[in-house]
Amino acid sequence: MGFRICAIGGGWMATQGHGPAYRRYVRENPEVELAACCDINEETAWEYQKKFGFSMYDTDIFAMLDREKPDAVCLTVPVHLTAPLAVRIMEAGYPLMMEKPPGLDSRETQSILSAAEKGDIPNQVAFNRRFTPLIRKLREELAANYHEEDIQCIQYFMYRTGRTDEDFSTTAIHGIDAARYLAGSDYESVRFQYQELPRLGKGVANIYMECVFASGAAAQLSFCPVAGVTAERAVVHLHDHTYFLNVPVWGCMDSPGRLLHVEKNKTVSDLSGLDLCSSQEMYETNGFYGEDASFFDTIRAGKKPVDDVKSALQSVEVAACIRKRQGEYKRGPLLGFAWISYINW
Repeated sequence: MGFRICAIGGGWMATQGHGPAYRRYVRENPEVELAACCDINEETAWEYQKKFGFSMYDTDIFAMLDREKPDAVCLTVPVHLTAPLAVRIMEAGYPLMMEKPPGLDSRETQSILSAAEKGDIPNQVAFNRRFTPLIRKLREELAANYHEEDIQCIQYFMYRTGRTDEDFSTTAIHGIDAARYLAGSDYESVRFQYQELPRLGKGVANIYMECVFASGAAAQLSFCPVAGVTAERAVVHLHDHTYFLNVPVWGCMDSPGRLLHVEKNKTVSDLSGLDLCSSQEMYETNGFYGEDASFFDTIRAGKKPVDDVKSALQSVEVAACIRKRQGEYKRGPLLGFAWISYINW
């Protein structure tokens, strides 16, 4: 029985990351069909159809869904549109992969979660760092060889060049979620410090986070959007063991990435991103193929993704603190509840 996919959005992320992943997935799974794609701009929709092999294109999302009745929908649209569209798509009953962040705050994200739970709709959030092969390899090693409480400290650094957009939190959420993924634990508390850079534009700032996870591990996260280099790096410290991770991202000096494991000053392993991938294409080394294939495979197997909107909720809450320039976050007694201090330091 065939499996039909519809994709919504034909912008940069959809074209550079997801489109090549869809095309490869269909090539490797010939029983799968790219049924239709949609963008509000007809020329963009037509170009996306031709480039990635969709059977049809449309400019009306819900007319397309009503006509095609797909088995899975992929949503890659501007951040402010994700939540309202995700709710409507899942209310219509379609399994959904949505780009991060699923909402700009916990209220929007909870609205998506409510729609998913009410209709029992499988869904996944496209946190591609969770599927970046090097990050996934590190998480697998940590889970296989240590307990969560063995992790002493995680450092995660995100550097970008020329990012003077007012709200960097929608990019910083990648690092927030990746550190949480590596820790295998939720944040217990976070303190934020902001180095505002008003001469470069409204809202431009370096952001520093001092964190404690529920497991007891500490973390330091740094986000510098107007640095001199594009890079994303992590360090994980345990007793006698340290892992150094260079994450491959677009335009970075570290591609295809590296994972170095050191024990008492001696190299245990040294992996390149190419050791874990079939190509050096960024859509694979940076996790887009992994997340899309995982979503499709899970839906085809009649199961629900574990990387769903509920699993993303705390990452959204912490990122929202940055947008609002809040000084402190503390996890509440219930998952998804945040106590937030408005005191900056």
